[in-house]
Amino acid sequence: MYRPGIPKRVPRAIPDERFNELFAALLSHRDRALVAFYVSTGARASELLGATQVDADPGQQLISVVRKGSRTIQRLPASPDAFVWLRLYQQEVHDLAPSGPDCPLWWTLRRPARPLTYHAARAALNRAQAMLGSNWTLHDFRHTAAYRMARDPQVALTDVQWVLGHASLTTTQIYTTPFEDEVLAGMRAHHARQAAGLVAPPPPPAVGYRPDSLQVLFPGRTP
Repeated sequence: MYRPGIPKRVPRAIPDERFNELFAALLSHRDRALVAFYVSTGARASELLGATQVDADPGQQLISVVRKGSRTIQRLPASPDAFVWLRLYQQEVHDLAPSGPDCPLWWTLRRPARPLTYHAARAALNRAQAMLGSNWTLHDFRHTAAYRMARDPQVALTDVQWVLGHASLTTTQIYTTPFEDEVLAGMRAHHARQAAGLVAPPPPPAVGYRPDSLQVLFPGRTP
């Protein structure tokens, strides 16, 4: 009574249709490459912005980042599209920014080129959003990636935990929480099936079970 529980906030993820609109509104290949890496690796904004040119491995479709908490280097798988946009961005800044294995991977597009900071990346995102009237953050891309991975039945939740760098599986399980709109749509479809009589009848009893005994145990069910 005197110590009420505090409800947990569900991480905010970007719906697919909104994400497509946002991606189309981005103003440069650099921004498209960044967002493609964010949404496919689940890396934190600061982790990805700290990558150097040697950290991107197109051959293995991997990019290495320094984890925020442990400061360990971890290789993360990224989508093929991310590396396509990365190559286009590198052509975009060819001869405009320093190159070398230990040089930053991400640079400002204005001369003189400087390493891209978190605030500059956020400003670029906000410029694209000004046309859409949205207010997504860089961290929302991490949530979006986490939801996509956690909801793929062919990806183990422990693998998602490893990719996201979570110390506890409980943290990763947050991303299995359904969205309210999805639950409401699913329940409306359920009620529609009920009303139309489309609910599948119970399966027949297995061989060896007596129907009259099952009727005693489960009254009202017709085998």
